[in-house]
Amino acid sequence: MENQKEHISFEQVIERGCGIDIHKSILVATIRGLGIVEETRTFDGFTQSIEALRDWLKENGITHVAMESTGVYWKPVYNILEADFEILLVNARHIKNVPGHKTDKKDSKWITKLLLSGLLKGSFIPPKHIRELRDLTRYKRKVIEQISSEKNRIHKLLEDANIKLSSVVSNLSGATATKIIDAMIEGEEDIEKLLKLRHGKMQSTVEDLAASLKGNLTNHHRFMLQTVKESIKSKEQIIVKLDAQIDNQLKENELVLDAELLATIPGVGKEGAAYILAEIGNNMDQFPDEQHLASWAGMSPGSNESAGKKKAPESPMAIYF
Repeated sequence: MENQKEHISFEQVIERGCGIDIHKSILVATIRGLGIVEETRTFDGFTQSIEALRDWLKENGITHVAMESTGVYWKPVYNILEADFEILLVNARHIKNVPGHKTDKKDSKWITKLLLSGLLKGSFIPPKHIRELRDLTRYKRKVIEQISSEKNRIHKLLEDANIKLSSVVSNLSGATATKIIDAMIEGEEDIEKLLKLRHGKMQSTVEDLAASLKGNLTNHHRFMLQTVKESIKSKEQIIVKLDAQIDNQLKENELVLDAELLATIPGVGKEGAAYILAEIGNNMDQFPDEQHLASWAGMSPGSNESAGKKKAPESPMAIYF
């Protein structure tokens, strides 16, 4: 008996929907549902074209839209469509895993079929003001990481010049170390004068400090140190601007009280509270309980195991960023 291709049909739970296959430069959208003819159209990624897509969907009475979380290309589409439709941003892996379709064909028609059948589960996308706060806090973390990297570069430059200052001070960003490094950048080579910048509360002895400052600091080292310190200063100014904007976002969106309440948790503080609100918002309706929240954040043990091998769980937070 010849093998026949199995046909899988699903019960329709959504009347009219649209599936969008998103690429870098084009969008392929398919509409399907009761009272309309299935149709597929292609749009480019420009704003005018996405607005034309929106108008087309509204003309056909579409209520639900599903699309893959493809890189960052879904964001402008979501921003334009979110006011008029219920949108499901779906992990591409979830579409692949639904039976009845090859894993290498994730086209708009298949997405539409899954959407109408109620087989897609959308990712948590916070409202616009939370997304904007998230942009600020995540960028702030990136800038802080850049500052840390630049401070490590200062340590490497001093080591390259055989200046062992890091061996006798607890922090190269401390008051004494900063004064000494600034003086060396200005061309000061007299160790006795550099020792006068020593703070009286330093644990290391004068002899150890003097020994650590004997090296071969060239003009190239001085130039690099000065440049790196300027880079750190500019990034610190960016942090100040970001902090001010984060505070404005909290005030404008009435999140100050929520932040203050979160800050009462031991170990959280003001900055941590802003980060938490930026990631999950202040509306917990989308999380049935604390276990779901922990699972969504990738903080709970997973049971993703196959053939005795455990795989690391994928955090849904990675979808947005």
